[in-house]
Amino acid sequence: MASVTTSAAATGPRPDRPHVVLVSSPGAGHLMPMAELARRLVAHHAVAATLVTFADLSADSDAHSAAVLSSLRAANVSTATLPAVPHDDLPADARIETVLLEVIGRSIPHLRALLRDVDSTAPLAALVPDFFCTAALPLASELGVPGYIFFPSNLTVLSVMRSAVEVNDGAGAGEYRDLPDPLQLPGGVSLRREDLPDGFRDGKEPVYAHLVGEGRRYRAAAGFLANTFHGMDPATVEEFKKAAEQIRFPPAYPVGPFVRSSSDEGGASSPCIEWLDRQPTGSVVYVSFGSAGTLSVEQTAELAAGLEDSGHRFLWIVRMPSLDGEHSDDMGRKSRGGGGDENDPLAWLPDGFLERTRGRGLAVASWAPQVRVLSHPATAAFVSHCGWNSALESVTSGVPMVAWPLYAEQRMNAVVLSENVGVALRLRVRPDDGGLVGREEIAAAVRELMEGEHGRAMRRRTGDLQQAADMAWAPDGSSRRALGEVVGRWKAGAVGKTGFVVSSS
Repeated sequence: MASVTTSAAATGPRPDRPHVVLVSSPGAGHLMPMAELARRLVAHHAVAATLVTFADLSADSDAHSAAVLSSLRAANVSTATLPAVPHDDLPADARIETVLLEVIGRSIPHLRALLRDVDSTAPLAALVPDFFCTAALPLASELGVPGYIFFPSNLTVLSVMRSAVEVNDGAGAGEYRDLPDPLQLPGGVSLRREDLPDGFRDGKEPVYAHLVGEGRRYRAAAGFLANTFHGMDPATVEEFKKAAEQIRFPPAYPVGPFVRSSSDEGGASSPCIEWLDRQPTGSVVYVSFGSAGTLSVEQTAELAAGLEDSGHRFLWIVRMPSLDGEHSDDMGRKSRGGGGDENDPLAWLPDGFLERTRGRGLAVASWAPQVRVLSHPATAAFVSHCGWNSALESVTSGVPMVAWPLYAEQRMNAVVLSENVGVALRLRVRPDDGGLVGREEIAAAVRELMEGEHGRAMRRRTGDLQQAADMAWAPDGSSRRALGEVVGRWKAGAVGKTGFVVSSS
């Protein structure tokens, strides 16, 4: 049985409010925006909320998730963690998407027991699994409540999933058709095969079958809640509205942006913030590839040289390099042979780099309070992997990006952010050199974003989107109204199911 932890500031879900259970797949990147959704449901829409998570698949991710869950105590959001399930029978080379879907599927009996226990004390109004957890949707039907899917990413990801489902309509058993190349999506988005999210590039890969099956279950959802806002992607929002009106696909509601607050990163002093405090306004390039993104040793050296040659101030969050060309953080290491502590990320930087850039650059191992860094007046640009959480944090801080995608859906995000939204400058890779990004390209991109006309245009565009993001969650903002519309349906169903008298949002 799952262990349930009730937030310290509450005695459990309030019985006089409709109760919503949200289910997040493993990983802090999925959990963080769903935690913010839970907070806002409680604070702005008069519902009780329980956020259910799975045992994470890595120690680092588990630590991040524990911090996110701990932050919910003051928000009257209850939390529950399902017990770990065995998955050591999966192939050692199984893709992370396959592992996640298997873990979630094997956890459904635990989730069913938890939901029935919760429903017996505070009857449910809705079940909201995230985009990897659609195996939970039948449980909503069992309990007689609507099931909505939460998308922690943008609506373009949902468009890709919908396209994969539609292109495979009518396919024979065991047959899977590739997506078109290029794939044309609403708003003029054109994705080449290499820019599709991981798992969608080859119909012969087992993970593609898993994803198509996941997408087919989407049609059973009452709707989608997406971590974006109307101003970020108006054409896709309108396309999904038309599809819903024609009963071709469930409705999609842009209800974001859900960005963690700087208080969630802790209020303690930080060397990064102290250093930024000493820098001129709008003078620093922030460089970070997220909690899991890594570069090769060779690419790390090229990045160091590019930052040095750019002539601009920089704050670089350095992670341990990968040694096999992959971009996740679980790779084996070997000694760099250059002295120093081989387990210290800074020891892998080129000889003399730290000394030569002292005064205008700061390299920090592994972590920084990113929201505080991006919102600091000294920060002017962000060299980013284009994970959607980071992209929204950048946009809501008014900071344009140099797009450097690594894995998952990041290449697709880079296309959207650079070619359609206009807030990022995408780097060019050397196709004949293993995809390496050269120092000249890095230096030129940094200089363009900091000094060039293109960079000034992106800064203006990012400023406009920052205002639009702020307005989306104003009292009469588009995202707040969209979520209110959905919650209104939940409340109406709760009245019919339980006899609750519920307040308006």
